Amino acid sequence: MSLPPAPESSGTSTRPYLIRALHDWCTDNGFTPYLAVYVDRNVQVPLEYVKNNEIVLNVSFEATSGLSLGNDTIEFKARFGGVAREIIVPVDHVIAIYARENGQGMAFPVPTPGEAAEPDARPAGDPPGLRLAGTPSDVSDSGKADDSGDPRHSRDSGDDDRPPPPEPPAGGRPTLKRVK
Repeated sequence: MSLPPAPESSGTSTRPYLIRALHDWCTDNGFTPYLAVYVDRNVQVPLEYVKNNEIVLNVSFEATSGLSLGNDTIEFKARFGGVAREIIVPVDHVIAIYARENGQGMAFPVPTPGEAAEPDARPAGDPPGLRLAGTPSDVSDSGKADDSGDPRHSRDSGDDDRPPPPEPPAGGRPTLKRVK
C-alpha cells in the first residue's frame, strides 16, 4: 500500500536549504552563483532591470555585502550604477539558482497567482520600487545565462502534456523549463 504524498505543510520548505547548498557549491568551486527571481510587489529590487517579471542577481560574496540566505528571505546590499541598494527577495520567489560559468543549478516552481501578487497591483501607499540610473556592474549582460551548446537546455522529458513555452525574442534571455 502506497502512502499519499505528504502535504507541503508537514514540514518547512526545502527551497532555502537547497539555495544555500547550491550557493556553497558554487562558491567552493569558484563559480559565480546567480539567482533568477520572480518579481512582484513583495520583492525589493531595482525595477528597471526587471524583464517579464524576472530579474537575475549575482549573489557572490564579491558582488554583495551582508548576504543573508535565510529561510524566509534573501537579503543583501549590491551596487547598481555605483549606488548601494538593499535587495530583499522572499525565498519562495527564487525560481532558479545556478552557476554563471556552466549553467549548472536548480530551478524551482514559479509562485502561483494566489501566492504572488501582480507587479502592478500595488496598494496606493506602496512605493513603486527602486528607480536607479546607469547600468549595474554585477547584473547587466553577465546576468544572462548562456545556453549555447548546453545539452541540458534541449533535453525534453517527453512526459509533459503542456505545450512548450514560447521562444524568447532574438537576443533575449533563455527560459528555464521545470522538469518533474
